[in-house]
Amino acid sequence: MSSHPSQKTALITGVNGQDGSYLAELLLEKGYHVVGTVRRASTFNRWRLDPIYRNLEDRHGKMDLVYADLNDASSLMHALRQAMPDEIYNIGAQSHVGISFETPEYTAESDALGVLRLLEAMRALGLDKTARFYQASTSELYGNAKEVPQNEQTPFHPRSPYAVAKLYAYWIVRNYRDAYGIYGVNGILFNHESPRRGENFVTKKITRSLARIKLGKLDTLRLGNLDAKRDWGYAKEYVEAMWQMLQQPTPDDYVIATGETHTVREFVEEACRCLDIPLAWHGTGADEHGVDTRTGKTVIALDPRYLRPTEVDVLQGDITKAQAQLGWKPRVTFHELVRLMVDYDLKHVEQETPVFIDG
Repeated sequence: MSSHPSQKTALITGVNGQDGSYLAELLLEKGYHVVGTVRRASTFNRWRLDPIYRNLEDRHGKMDLVYADLNDASSLMHALRQAMPDEIYNIGAQSHVGISFETPEYTAESDALGVLRLLEAMRALGLDKTARFYQASTSELYGNAKEVPQNEQTPFHPRSPYAVAKLYAYWIVRNYRDAYGIYGVNGILFNHESPRRGENFVTKKITRSLARIKLGKLDTLRLGNLDAKRDWGYAKEYVEAMWQMLQQPTPDDYVIATGETHTVREFVEEACRCLDIPLAWHGTGADEHGVDTRTGKTVIALDPRYLRPTEVDVLQGDITKAQAQLGWKPRVTFHELVRLMVDYDLKHVEQETPVFIDG
């Protein structure tokens, strides 16, 4: 697993996720040797890596996969010792806010203590003096923030076990940066989506389910809070900012976002426009539903199962610092993002059998 002396090596936890796969592609294009960590599972969930790593006989020459788990310190130590990377990107996590209410302890172990395990492994191997560390932070830290938009100075008010665990991770990186001089940064990324988004995230659930409805493979899409406002960007662009953060002379924390918000309702409406589903809303409150005016069928229904115990109403990022210091800004618009996801899902559901989407 050795690389050429002049070639940088990067280790990516959670490489088979949305962000990890895009980041791996970006770093390979830049000439890096990439080592990605994956967890052992009974199902082979590596489809996002297909373009660069199909199997042991047909894989990218500068990429390796190793088994490791953020809940297992020895596996993290082993992965770091094998790679001895120049850059470490901690993208792995239990990243679903809603599910964190159902698995709070597991979320804390992976999203909070998992970061501590990585940092301690770096110190044990001497990587605290040579490697740079990126922590995937989140806009969920802001929760019920008193100011909109939110920037690097906005006080945090987490509203879920996921956000609380990520808050620990944020501060432990800051602490190790101050205490031990580790080059550690927090990328406070607002919601970022793509065709590679996991299907139990609301944006992907919307585009995939509406594509199934369009093709007659699903009757109704069930959602929770239609009025939650989010700052949605394109994940493929956001991983560029991750890399840029680790190229700066000194470590710092950055907000990455688009600076504009849209409601879940607007996301649904835009996806329907892309699919030529004429949508009209009827009813109020818990009885509100979306109807296909061409067929008269209810295609959107509200379901209290998808409401969280504590909601976050508005998240909107201020990227003034990232623009000034990283030269980063988003390029893909909200409308283009929804179109990208809808087109991908429409193409990929044609061969599917009818299915009910839960989660």
